[in-house]
Order: sequence, then structure tokens, then C-alpha cells
Amino acid sequence: MYISQLSLTDFRSYAQADVRLSPGINVLIGPNGVGKTNIVEAIGYLANLSSHRVSNDGPLLRFGTERAVIRGTVHHADRVSSLEVEITSGKINKARINRANPVRAREILGIVRTVLFAPEDLSLIKSEPSFRRKFLDDLLLSLRPVEVGTKTDYDRIVKQRNALLKSVRGRSALSTSQEATLQAWDLQLAATGARIMRGRLKILELLEPYMAAAYADLADGAKTASMQYLSSISSEGPTAELDHSELPQLGQDQLQELLLQALEANRSRELERGITLFGPHRDDLALYLGHTPAKGYASHGETWSFALALRLAAYRVFGDDDPRPGAGPILILDDVFAELDATRRDRLAHIVAGAEQVLVTAAVPEDVPKALKGAFFQVSPGQVDDA
Repeated sequence: MYISQLSLTDFRSYAQADVRLSPGINVLIGPNGVGKTNIVEAIGYLANLSSHRVSNDGPLLRFGTERAVIRGTVHHADRVSSLEVEITSGKINKARINRANPVRAREILGIVRTVLFAPEDLSLIKSEPSFRRKFLDDLLLSLRPVEVGTKTDYDRIVKQRNALLKSVRGRSALSTSQEATLQAWDLQLAATGARIMRGRLKILELLEPYMAAAYADLADGAKTASMQYLSSISSEGPTAELDHSELPQLGQDQLQELLLQALEANRSRELERGITLFGPHRDDLALYLGHTPAKGYASHGETWSFALALRLAAYRVFGDDDPRPGAGPILILDDVFAELDATRRDRLAHIVAGAEQVLVTAAVPEDVPKALKGAFFQVSPGQVDDA
């Protein structure tokens, strides 16, 4: 898979930018702050409808504008698609496929697949569970776009359930109608939450062997990397005896029943705190080097290797999902090589060099390993030129 033409209108620092890209290696060179990452961020947005840098769309609009447009020509196996996403302040984003009538933006999910490496990836290892949940969910939704509706429904249910819990916080008893409403939300949360959990567990099953192998390649086999899904339903209450290692063997119906049990058994706690305490929005992904948690114990080099191994595993999972020639995901390496020591830099370069399309950003050409040879672009404020 590759993008041959990218056009940006009022996106980030670009009033207008048109970039012709090639299969193979494409390197964007320029000092920090000139807009290199904005280019690859736009390609990532076509794939995931979200940014790897910010949690909302506001900063994506060029200052003083109310609308940004990303257009891309995507070559996927034997198919060529023209995509357009319109990001509008305060409104629902729209998309076009092959210049047809506008559709909901989420209709384009799955057409472009990217795996992005960036300094922000260190948050996968070092920061809060939300980063690791997003990693799993982004991969799940890219592989199975039909689950976007499930995730949207779940987020809405949690928000409305929390609003109800907050409104009755501290009360010793609920009215009949309030109790009925809360039970209704319980059923919906358990149904959608179990589907998300089952999807995440399947993704984890696909990722783990590739992640372990990639870490061994990057870190020269010094330690073994592993992962485990940590669920809120395994931590306390009537399901506390359920070991985290048992979760992958459970079906969706079993997970749904366990979620319901946790919600019902902890009703008083949730009423006291005014918040939903159980469900996939409270889960985490534990990462280990040997028997030691990576978070808080891994060195800087080990942290980088683990983060890169997770992304390389995602790349392999995409490849297994669609093994046709020309269907592999686009690899994006955003200012990564400057952060790596020489050994890890060379190993990563050789691993990714054979991808259908690789986009690299770097401050100076010397930061790009010699194994990555291809088209070079010079980026200056608001402009991208052939180098």
C-alpha cells in the first residue's frame, strides 16, 4: 500500500501543500518546527481519523480557519482510491471516496492502513493506561472498522451512565425509575463492553508472538518481552478470584456476564463515587521484561525497543490480515532515528526497508540510516519541495 499524492488545505501550518510521494522510501528533511510531522500526521489521520499528537481535532485546523481538508490518492493492492476528509470546527467531520457524495468520516476507515513510530510512543510504556488502550483500540478498529459503532456506543453509554451516577451520588437509595434506568445502562454497558474486550484480547493474541520476536531482534535477546491484559473485572468484587491469565479463554457471553456481576455487586461503591468503575475503559495492558514490569523499571533503550516492538508487531498483524502483494500498511517513522543509538537505528532500518512505502522525518540527512535510500524532500515553513 502507498500514497502517491497528498494534498493539504488549512491543515496545521499549511495553507496549501501538494506532495507527490513514491513507493519505497520517502524522507522529509527540515529543522524542528517547520512542519515535517504535520505531513505524516495527515496521512495517519486518513488511516485512523485521529492524531498521534493531540486528543481532539481543534489544533489540526490552521490558526484562524474553521475547516481543514486532507486529500490522498491511495494504492492498495490492485485498487486505487481517492480519499478526502473534511475536518470542521464544531461539526461532524465528513469524507468522500472517489469524489462521491459526502459520507460519515468513519466510512473511510480501513482503506488506508498505517503503522506510525514516533517519540510519543514512549507513552505506551511509561504513561497512563489510556495510551495502551488506544493502541489496542486503534489496531482493532483499523482491522475491523465495523467495531467503530460498538466503540462509539460504549463511550456514549459510559458517559450517560456516569451522568446518572453523578446525579444520584451520595444517596442511600434510588427511586424505582432511577434503578430501572441504571439497570438498563448496565445491560448495554456489559454487552458492548464484552465485545470490545473480546476484540482487544484477540488483537493481543495476534500481537504477542510478533512483539516478542521484534523485541529480541532490536535488543539482541537480552530479555524476554511479554504482555498481559489487565481487566477491572479481575481486580476486585465477586470476580476477584478470576486470574488475568484466564481472560483470553473466555467468550464474549462469559465476559458480558462477569461485567454484569461486577456492576451489580459494586452498586454502592459506584453510587458513592458517582462514576462507572468497571468496563474496558478502566482496563490496562501490562508489559513485562522478564518478570519485571517495563513501566518504571525499563531503561531508556529498553523502553524504546519495547515501543518499537509493539509497532513492528502491529505491522506484521496487518500483513497477516491482508497478505496480497501491495496491501501492507504504510510505515511512518517520525523523528525516531535521532532518538536511537547506532545499533538500534541500524536494526530498525533493515527491518523496515522492505516495506511498500516508508515515510521518514528527520532534522538532517545524517540522522537517516544509509540502508534507507529513496526520495528526499526539503521541508520549510508552509512548503515541501524535492530535495
